[in-house]
Amino acid sequence: MAKRNIVKLGDEILKKVCRSQLKFDEKLAQILDDMAETMYEADGVGLAAPQVGILRRYCIVDVGDGVIELVNPVLISKSGEQIGDEGCLSIPGRYEKVKRPMKVTVRAQDRNGKNFKLTAEGLKARAICHEMDHLDGILFIDRSIKEK
Repeated sequence: MAKRNIVKLGDEILKKVCRSQLKFDEKLAQILDDMAETMYEADGVGLAAPQVGILRRYCIVDVGDGVIELVNPVLISKSGEQIGDEGCLSIPGRYEKVKRPMKVTVRAQDRNGKNFKLTAEGLKARAICHEMDHLDGILFIDRSIKEK
């Protein structure tokens, strides 16, 4: 595994929509492993491919119960809402309130291309939504709830 550089705010790649991941090979597995190492070293709970300079639809999340790899994720249902502070490894030191669903279900593929569904609540749902937004060029500051 190898630590990768995290792309910071201002880099245009963070505003681009990612393409689907079509190849499920050793290269993808290596990148996912590198992303996990990078995320843990930076004390994050999620990391998306564009944050390491790759315009492909995959991300990882770990809110304390093990890493979840989501390749080509699609949100298939959401319910409830939660408002809380979010930060981002690509925007160090900045935190803002963001409204997210309390519960989500996503359909995705694993590193081998096998389809699966995952339902998550609370912080895990927030982290998944945050990382999936990255795949569409959306940053948490774009969804920030401004205080009145």
